[in-house]
Amino acid sequence: MNQTNLAKARIPTATYRLQFNEGFRFQDAERIVPYLSALGVSDVYASPFFKARAGSMHGYDIVDHNRLNPELGTREDFDSYCDCLGRHGMGQVLDFVPNHMCVEGGGNERWLDLLENGPSSPHAAFFDVDWSPVKKELADKVLIPVLGDQYGTALEKGELALSFEEGAFFISYYEHRFPIIPKTYCPLLTHRLQELERLLPPDHEAYQELLSIVTAISHLPFYTERDPDLIRERYREKEVIKLRLAALCRDYWPVKTFIDENVRIFNGEKGNPRSFDLLDGILRQQVYRLAHWRTATDEINYRRFFDINALGAIRMETPRVFEETHRLVLELVREGKVTGLRIDHADGLYNPTDYFRRLQRSCFLETRLAGLGNRSRAREEEEPAGTLAEGILQLYDEMLEVSPRIKPFYIIGEKILMKNERLPEDWPVHGTTGYEFANAATGLLVDTRNGRRLDTIYARFIHEKPDFPEIAYQKKKQVMKFSMGGEINTLGHYLNKLSETNRHTRDFTLGSLTKALVEVIAHFPVYRTYTATRKVADRDRQYIEYAVARAKRRNPAMSESIFTFIEDVLLLRFHDSTSGDEQEQWLDFVMRVQQLTGPVMAKGLEDAAFYVYNRLVALNEVGGTPERFGITIEAFHGQNIERARSIPTALLTTSTHDTKRSEDVRARICVLSEDPGAWHDCLMRWSRMNRPHKATVQGIKVPSRNEECLLYQTIVGAWPAEDFTGNERDVFVGRIREYMLKAMREAKVNTSWINPDSVYEEAALHFVDTILQDVTANNFLADLRRTLPPLIRCGMLNSLSQTLLKVASPGVPDFYQGNELWDFSLVDPDNRRPVDFAKRIAMLDGLRTAEEERGPRALTRELLETMADGRVKLFLIGKALSHRRAHRSLFELGTYLPLEVQGEQSDNVCAFARCHDGAMAIAVVPRFFTRLGVPPLGAAVWEDTRLVIPAAGSGRACRNIFTGERVAMSQQEGMATLPLSAVLSDFPVALLEA
Repeated sequence: MNQTNLAKARIPTATYRLQFNEGFRFQDAERIVPYLSALGVSDVYASPFFKARAGSMHGYDIVDHNRLNPELGTREDFDSYCDCLGRHGMGQVLDFVPNHMCVEGGGNERWLDLLENGPSSPHAAFFDVDWSPVKKELADKVLIPVLGDQYGTALEKGELALSFEEGAFFISYYEHRFPIIPKTYCPLLTHRLQELERLLPPDHEAYQELLSIVTAISHLPFYTERDPDLIRERYREKEVIKLRLAALCRDYWPVKTFIDENVRIFNGEKGNPRSFDLLDGILRQQVYRLAHWRTATDEINYRRFFDINALGAIRMETPRVFEETHRLVLELVREGKVTGLRIDHADGLYNPTDYFRRLQRSCFLETRLAGLGNRSRAREEEEPAGTLAEGILQLYDEMLEVSPRIKPFYIIGEKILMKNERLPEDWPVHGTTGYEFANAATGLLVDTRNGRRLDTIYARFIHEKPDFPEIAYQKKKQVMKFSMGGEINTLGHYLNKLSETNRHTRDFTLGSLTKALVEVIAHFPVYRTYTATRKVADRDRQYIEYAVARAKRRNPAMSESIFTFIEDVLLLRFHDSTSGDEQEQWLDFVMRVQQLTGPVMAKGLEDAAFYVYNRLVALNEVGGTPERFGITIEAFHGQNIERARSIPTALLTTSTHDTKRSEDVRARICVLSEDPGAWHDCLMRWSRMNRPHKATVQGIKVPSRNEECLLYQTIVGAWPAEDFTGNERDVFVGRIREYMLKAMREAKVNTSWINPDSVYEEAALHFVDTILQDVTANNFLADLRRTLPPLIRCGMLNSLSQTLLKVASPGVPDFYQGNELWDFSLVDPDNRRPVDFAKRIAMLDGLRTAEEERGPRALTRELLETMADGRVKLFLIGKALSHRRAHRSLFELGTYLPLEVQGEQSDNVCAFARCHDGAMAIAVVPRFFTRLGVPPLGAAVWEDTRLVIPAAGSGRACRNIFTGERVAMSQQEGMATLPLSAVLSDFPVALLEA
């Protein structure tokens, strides 16, 4: 048995992200598989397609991990789609969500069972619920913060509606539906019992059956019962009671009428507050406590995905939860219908390393069983159950002992790496989803020499000098106070409990400990650390010591000993007197803190600070560092070299469903960095033109100058490459309105999601409408249209450079749906708009025909003349991916060699080679096109600029895969060189086959 082959994962050569929803189903995906294959894509990268909340547009709000989403089609549709992938030799990387499930909307059967049975539910340990929370009134209950008003107000408005269906009672609040505990049915069945006696004599069998049901209800064990036998009795008997009630109402209409009338009475009468006392009494006895949505800030007692109440976290660290949530996905792995996994929000897991290890182990088992085929089925019949699986897993463990870093299944983790941070080495994954590459590619297109000038321009325009680290710090504290106060409150009490066990720390007050913990988290330099044992990794130690030191320095009035205690706990520096149980509590506290620091960073940085600091918003991207004004060519090469060494099969992305703006929007905004003076003039001119359109709200001009700066960059970046037709202008204005509304609320400066200022928002949106109004008197719009053409053209050239960087760099290039043409989308939901695949299919077919008829050189010239239609980008992607697929080992295994560029325009080119087994590919990627002229081709532009090719002889010819031209190397000063005047004579980027 060849263990080396068993340990090899199927690595994609290129992925294409598809967003499944009711508007794009399995059948739709099947129809475009031939197109994706022709484009050069090896794997579909699918958004979550398990059963989600009704109407979900993204699939992350899963309600059942073991069912396909019926809104996407049938199992037959799915199988047909997967068969089509197989026929084209393609795989499928599935975006899997292990951290949370949707707990609103009534579709999650596990959650509904928990709401009916509380801590005695078999699913109580499935969700991360604190059954003994800080608020004692919530003991053995779950806070459900879904109400739009105070509980009492919502109740007396009649918004909480009791209903009776099929022998069971429910409470509904708009689309939300909650079960009533059967133990609390008695008041509903015995209220006005004398009225029933008027319809049925006491000795009537229906009357006697009702009383018998009431007696059975009174004997039901309560939902807090922990005895397994009593829990089983409760589950059995409560269902019998529902069946008896349903039968009784079906057979005897007087009983049904009686219960329906009681339901009407319990639902109360608007305008009569006392009439709701009965329903209030029932609700107070439930497992759940319905509450105003604002209470989640301080009192929520189940862990969420970030601060989204609808997404309840699950305890994936529990083996049973792992097994139950992975049945279907592992079945699809075994069937070969899922050939890779992308793990969403790995940082939210209690122990990510352990999760990835279990996942790799499980996938190895399934793929090995699939590989054995009929032999595995025969052996399963002959051998005792589990023996074959045990043998396979034993083999896996033996392989791990020999090679601890084997990764037999392709798994990538969604992990946002901050500056100089590396992926944890003990994660058995093939890399990240590629945010770090997206930021590197964008940074390369930013002219780093102009950082100070842009700082000055921005500061003068907004009349203040913003400091990004300070903004991020304040926003993280704001998030912890107003969005995640409940989580902070819980951790503060936990920390206080730990301090009470030692006489040297017991005098620390709850308030001081909580405040100090907030300060430490606010200064955390990364999303999280990964301590899972009593040994803290050196990298994590450095992050913790940094955060504590910064927190101490900022808070000189606070006792340093408090920070020292927190540092001791986070670093697991136990006291001599710390018992084994107490050490376990310290570790548990650390692991729970780690689950919180990521959401705080995400909400404070990505979803707040990135909307406040608007110097050059192309840099405000997930995983980015906006205060760092671009990167040098040397730094870009360094990142590629490190990726080739450590995670050569990581995804390389430039647009995703999570990016703040698309790759093409960022590429265009980067152009502004090349000529700060021109951008300064635009800002001043446009602001002056639009000043009369600003309204005054409470003494403040709306929008603020900072919001105005963001707005102008957004309009410049998102403006279409071609003229508006039909209603496209109105659609564009609507998109800008929606974006600015979201941006202002995310910034949390003048309005917010929690406290929206409708007057301010309307004034800002009116400003957007006015400055984009297509009328003769609109000087701004006329000036904008004069200003945009060179920005649009240079932005498109930037996009071509960015695309080639992605295809040729170490890693697996990933393409977000629709981005093979120009796509000027903004943050979600704008980037989830439908994609016109028919248009793309026709364009690709047309390109292939044109190349065959006229040749590649003539075609590239035509494409440059008609760049605005996007075909030039589609052409580049198709040619580059086809070449990459045909030379897979070169790009997957090849070394990365930065190439020296000499000559007048050397700073305008990033070039590198990929080398393997005597084969070589050379990528030539220009930048800073405003300096190069249009078009940036030939000797007039590139003059004496040349590439130096190490270890190559003169006369060796290179073929440009885009134009088909052959360029010979020449000898200069003892070195083999390639003149860029020849390399870039007909196309603005080059991929050379040497």
